[in-house]
Amino acid sequence: MEIIALKEKEFTEENAKLEKVFFEFSRLIMALKKRNLPEHLVEEINQLINEVDVLSVQEARELKKLIKGQQAKILKLLEKELQLVPKGYHSSKWMVLGMTAFGLPFGVLFGMSLGNLAYLGIGLPIGMAIGLAIGNGLDKKAFEDGNQLDFKSTSV
Repeated sequence: MEIIALKEKEFTEENAKLEKVFFEFSRLIMALKKRNLPEHLVEEINQLINEVDVLSVQEARELKKLIKGQQAKILKLLEKELQLVPKGYHSSKWMVLGMTAFGLPFGVLFGMSLGNLAYLGIGLPIGMAIGLAIGNGLDKKAFEDGNQLDFKSTSV
């Protein structure tokens, strides 16, 4: 079984944001077509694509929300089942984790040791750098293992 193609839709100038989300979803589908996915995943992905195909462009708000949701579901399903992630997935995830898990404690440490909690913000860039380093390492490992999709998500 093969992943079905997303039905083309006619966009107007008012639907520029919807068009951007739609074409990002199309790029995800094209990246998935290059992969050899198990049958049960292909069936689930096709079902999610069919739900998008049902709505028309006139229902722009609902269609945009549905596309973003279906894209998130597909990416979560691929990560859970096959450990497939989009480009930059670990970097963006670990940047936030680094700021909260490493940056805030370092900031409190600096603030307390210098006797002024105004230095709390110094730890955030340190934590961000640590998180990005960890995330880039994990992204590189995912690429080398063949677990990285040829797709970069901007909205999810």
